[in-house]
Amino acid sequence: MKQMKNIVILTIAIFAFSFTVSAQGYAVGDMASDFKLKNVDGKMVSLSDYKDAKGYIVIFTCNHCPYSVAYEDRINDINKKYAPLGYPVLAINPNDPAVSPGDSFDAMVVRAKEKDFTFPYLFDDKQSVFPKYGATRTPHVYLLDKTDAGNKVAYIGAIDNNHQDAAAADQKFLEDAIEALRNNKQPEPNFTKAIGCTIKVAKK
Repeated sequence: MKQMKNIVILTIAIFAFSFTVSAQGYAVGDMASDFKLKNVDGKMVSLSDYKDAKGYIVIFTCNHCPYSVAYEDRINDINKKYAPLGYPVLAINPNDPAVSPGDSFDAMVVRAKEKDFTFPYLFDDKQSVFPKYGATRTPHVYLLDKTDAGNKVAYIGAIDNNHQDAAAADQKFLEDAIEALRNNKQPEPNFTKAIGCTIKVAKK
């Protein structure tokens, strides 16, 4: 009887652990689902819109976070460099403007114009996309490799190792991961810790 009770407890624990892991979003190697979000130009944008893409650089970012602001020019440069090579940037603002007023859609439009963003800046207005990915910070990067089976998560984490000074960053995690894919290799590392502000979620 005691042994049966222990088995039941163990089964519940395993199930609970599995649920917790799956609820945390994608891991490297998972297939990422598509999304359809409003861009600052008013148009709806999906991964599937990029027919010739070899992969996608999905970056959860925002207006107000100093870490995100510090990376804006670098994200622009990465898109200019890699979009023509088949790896476009799609930036997503996951914050609730009721919690973070500076991250409203109207503010996004202004910021995109001020910084001359060369990539779509999308609004996760229902906060339904970032939980699927498991994003917790801004910025938080998900590099997807477009395969016959779907969009495979190849790298998760930070853009580089110095948010304060781009010139001082001596480990360019995202660019190294993209170059690995371009050379038919697996990124190494394929996961780093995202450094930034927490995503602002609506109180329920």
